[in-house]
Amino acid sequence: MDTDRIVADLHAHTTVSDGTMTADELVDVARDAGLDWVAITDHDRVHPALDAPVVERDGVRVVRGIELRVDAGFEPLDLLGYGVEHTDALDAEIERLQTDRQRRGAAILDRVEDRLGVELGVEPRPGLGRPHIARAIAESSAPYDYAGAFDELIGNDGPCYVAREVTALERGVELLRDSCALVGLAHPFRYEAVDDALDVARTLDAIERFYPYGRAVDDARVERVAAESDLLLTGGTDAHERTLAEAGLTAEAFAPVRERLPEPASSDAKAR
Repeated sequence: MDTDRIVADLHAHTTVSDGTMTADELVDVARDAGLDWVAITDHDRVHPALDAPVVERDGVRVVRGIELRVDAGFEPLDLLGYGVEHTDALDAEIERLQTDRQRRGAAILDRVEDRLGVELGVEPRPGLGRPHIARAIAESSAPYDYAGAFDELIGNDGPCYVAREVTALERGVELLRDSCALVGLAHPFRYEAVDDALDVARTLDAIERFYPYGRAVDDARVERVAAESDLLLTGGTDAHERTLAEAGLTAEAFAPVRERLPEPASSDAKAR
């Protein structure tokens, strides 16, 4: 038995937010990567084609999740909720956020097209994010690649940036606690105020330990916080493209997380 094999990738995005895979494609990629479990954690959305907190699709167990951005006061943080059950309060907040995303996307598109004199051919819609716009800029006649679009146009300090609505931290935690099997902090070393972010994690159920930062980080620091605050360790690729299992959990690491997740509902229905 390969004890180092990643069996669960608990952080992935689909076309419902800013990923490039449909849910069906994500399942295919997960199976090809040798995964037993994968979580769909779209930004501020619950994938509409997943009809239970955990479903089994073609031999892969798919966790219905969400990545919810919250305003922690010192900076925005991303919370990961796993095994989502729909509640009226969460659904209402998602609808509010998606309406704002559509408004914000239209405003960014207007600014970019006016500045560059191009038509990007992107329609404002729920789930629209800056990565969609950056891809469209890179594919247009404008002299920017994907990274350049962020760096020079639509990044937080860019001339075409437009702010969006973000859920308050306490409200976000409350919504996810009421609807999810467990709630954790995503990618702690991506924040500027790491100490403050770790303090928030101490109040949750879990923290993302396994993550492809592309640079050296102090994983032992996360493990100490988890041990001190009795947190579960999660992990995943944060997939937006067609790659999974760059990071995730081995069978041994996944076991305590698995205990908190509901049993999968059998489903032969195809996602989108």
